[in-house]
Amino acid sequence: MNRLTQALTTTPIVYITRDIERAIGIDLDTQGYYIISNKTSFAKRLAEHTKNILLIDSARQLDTWELLQHEETKKFIAKIENPHMLVFKNTEQIERICVENKWKLLNPSAKLANRVEEKISQVEWLGSLARYLPPHKIQLCKDIQPQKPFRPFQLFKPFQPFILQFNRAHTGTGTMLIENNLQLKEIQQKFPHRDVRITNYISGPMFTNNNIVTKNNILIGNINYQITGLTPFTQNKFATIGNDWGVVKKLLNETQIAEYHKIVTDIGNKLRDDGWKGLFGVDVIVDEKTGKLFLIEVNARQPASTTCESILQQKNTATEKLTTFQAHLLSLLDMEVENDLIQIDDSAQIILRNSKNQNFDVEKIKSELKKEDFEIIRYDNTKVGSDLLRIQSKSSLMHSHNKFNDLGKSVTQSFFRPELTSW
Repeated sequence: MNRLTQALTTTPIVYITRDIERAIGIDLDTQGYYIISNKTSFAKRLAEHTKNILLIDSARQLDTWELLQHEETKKFIAKIENPHMLVFKNTEQIERICVENKWKLLNPSAKLANRVEEKISQVEWLGSLARYLPPHKIQLCKDIQPQKPFRPFQLFKPFQPFILQFNRAHTGTGTMLIENNLQLKEIQQKFPHRDVRITNYISGPMFTNNNIVTKNNILIGNINYQITGLTPFTQNKFATIGNDWGVVKKLLNETQIAEYHKIVTDIGNKLRDDGWKGLFGVDVIVDEKTGKLFLIEVNARQPASTTCESILQQKNTATEKLTTFQAHLLSLLDMEVENDLIQIDDSAQIILRNSKNQNFDVEKIKSELKKEDFEIIRYDNTKVGSDLLRIQSKSSLMHSHNKFNDLGKSVTQSFFRPELTSW
């Protein structure tokens, strides 16, 4: 950490983000580290005792590019000598704004990030590493052949479900499980000329981790079980709603963990060859029938769980090692990173996402859970699928794949208690 604090005194970083939670991976009073975000109740509490945070007061939540263009932002940055901009997820629009204002942007190229993340270009980018993906192919939506219906006197062959993905997706959106020909036909009628990636459906637990491409190596982060699609936290069966570090050793053996590390290392080296620096995430699914690992996603950006992981790491006494966020910043500043990442053996977080028919009294639920020693973050987001409530626990919430343990059940039951809902 000393190397990072020394670097920030001469190369200050200004993190601009819609959600301030993305930027709080290090001590907020660190000299040379600044944050610009929306004014929310959570953000106001964080900014209360520091001058390093600028909160923009607006009638609605501003996106990152809007925050960058705000006059208060420009005045704030003008007072900082040699500022370097950092955002959660880079875009070409953000790059243009930084060029126009002659600001140095630390994030890797948005063009490269898109190529790595988007479903169609990702296959081409992976090249020989596409062998880690489940069996797949890319074609026009209209050209997907429906499965032949059952006929009398024929051996019954049930519909084989498959995954259909459009080029761009985030936290499960744009990804569909096709379970019958009628569902396929409806999509083909809406998007006949759109390229799609179709993939064999693999059933099993999902895992993810946060890794860093540094100047001299690939740092492999803590693997966590990816909590996905469970009610009442989301209505989207593919939406990521949390992370559990404690249950991993129950679900993965040493051989599978070694295979996971091999996938991450190969992807990290390819990213570095293309000029990437800093964080990237890798999502893997384990086939529940065979135990084989398949690559599901490469996130060419700071994954959403980075802050939670880094805060957990800060509580560890292994001071000679680094948190994930510290290593990310060191890498973006083009410094060599020799230290390993701090290990996490327990803890979890779960997220309530906004839904169309929201009927929870979120403030009451938040108050009740805080009494039980959970860390709670309330968001002012309103868009369907966006974060509404983030619940963080010192202990695991999962017993096994898709099954909560007693602690997880106590959290879930809070959303069904009559006195905590607003029917």
